[in-house]
Amino acid sequence: MQKLALLSVSDKRGLVDFATTLVKLHGYTLLSTGGTAKLLAAEGLPVTEVSQHTGFPEMMEGRVKTLHPKIHGGLLCRRDKADHLAAAREHGIALIDLVVVNLYPFEQTVARKDVHFEEAIENIDIGGPSMLRSAAKNHEAVSVVCDPDDYAAVLAALAQPAGLGALRRKLALKVFQRTASYDAAIARYLESQADEPDLEALSGYPKQFSLSLTKAQSLRYGENPHQKAALYGSFHDHFTQLQGKELSYNNILDITSATYLIGEFEKPTVAILKHTNPCGVASDDTLELAWEKAFATDRQAPFGGIIIVNRTLDEGLARTIAEIFTEVIIAPRFSDEALAVFAKKKNLRLMIAKEGVGAESLLDVRSVIGGLLVQDRNKILGNPADFKVVTRRQPTAEEWAAMMFGWRVCKHVKSNAIVYCRGEQTLGVGAGQMARVDSSRIAVWKAGEAKLDLHGSVVVSEALFPFPDGLIAAAEAGATAAIQPGGSVRDEEVIAAADARGLAMVFTGLRHFKH
Repeated sequence: MQKLALLSVSDKRGLVDFATTLVKLHGYTLLSTGGTAKLLAAEGLPVTEVSQHTGFPEMMEGRVKTLHPKIHGGLLCRRDKADHLAAAREHGIALIDLVVVNLYPFEQTVARKDVHFEEAIENIDIGGPSMLRSAAKNHEAVSVVCDPDDYAAVLAALAQPAGLGALRRKLALKVFQRTASYDAAIARYLESQADEPDLEALSGYPKQFSLSLTKAQSLRYGENPHQKAALYGSFHDHFTQLQGKELSYNNILDITSATYLIGEFEKPTVAILKHTNPCGVASDDTLELAWEKAFATDRQAPFGGIIIVNRTLDEGLARTIAEIFTEVIIAPRFSDEALAVFAKKKNLRLMIAKEGVGAESLLDVRSVIGGLLVQDRNKILGNPADFKVVTRRQPTAEEWAAMMFGWRVCKHVKSNAIVYCRGEQTLGVGAGQMARVDSSRIAVWKAGEAKLDLHGSVVVSEALFPFPDGLIAAAEAGATAAIQPGGSVRDEEVIAAADARGLAMVFTGLRHFKH
């Protein structure tokens, strides 16, 4: 009995070898379309064009070629039903046993900045998903392949048919996952192009939110060893790992936080993070000087932390950093000499952050009971020209500079967040406390542990001071200026406390909660 395989692919990796084995070892007759048929014929394989098989010509610039009863009847016919088989014989429909289809590259097309709407529409595949879905629905009798990486498994199952049924079910699931992802990508693109009142009323968010991502890797475990975890999406497109152990769930969270933080700075900057919170950040004329200041903020917390820099990391700094235990180091580049230094630490993960990483317009998506929360990523720092000095004393130029540095850092500290700074250096960081005054006290304590003098420093709060106590604690620690959003019902009390202690205080009118 003739065995038919229908091959129609845009990704032609491994296709010729796969098709050759189908013909020579397993006795398949090949059906194909367009460029795929030409490739197979050029390699000397016997192939029949779909239009010849159906007796119906390709038309409308290829939009109509496989949408035909002789194709879908051959895929959907139930081999275990006599009436199905009789209908196939009556209408001259040959049964198709194997389908290999991958789809027009819609996602890659719309990812290009210069893509036109008309080109995007033409890259919406219709025949491909239709064939895949028909074959997958009838997977008890039809093998369906949508990914070249599965060719080897299919050939192995054809050679040992006992495992073919289980493989067909797995491949069918993969097809529906792929078509769901494909349709979601189309929906997202069309949503992005829409200009409808209801979308505008929702600040650009559609009524239905679609998210479909491909698994990038399975992770050893999640936040804790008893939790299973996996990474989905294009994270690995943004980073290159040069050495070290496989990234963990927590590493990936830390790398993401570190990358967003370093993106706030243009001067040579070093940031040290632990559990997604910055514990030391500094900018200077060189990375070496920035490192000395960042590390001085907290010499204990960086143990097992994440270090990120925004310049090439060279041998001198590499030798300094190598003296402490670090989980991950991220840089745009490493010198060969630095790589040689770090090579001695086999488990240390070295990551290259590709140019522009963190600058893209991503959404923050978080799971909640029964659904998802979706928001724009917090990329806005605020315009200093719009900030308001609310105290009698104006900040000095040095205080302004320190406040703006601290404002960039504090935005990336978990709420309640307090950061003390002098110049372009953090002196103390207090994160994630239930009361803002406690964050202030922790930041003061950390500065004391590091033997850093807070006199003449500035204090930065990512959200309003609800009571004067937090500001008073900062003044008692030595701060001479403060920057905060303002907006408390007790603002006047807070301002009065600042004036009474000679502090300059700035209201930004913009908060940076980070839960």
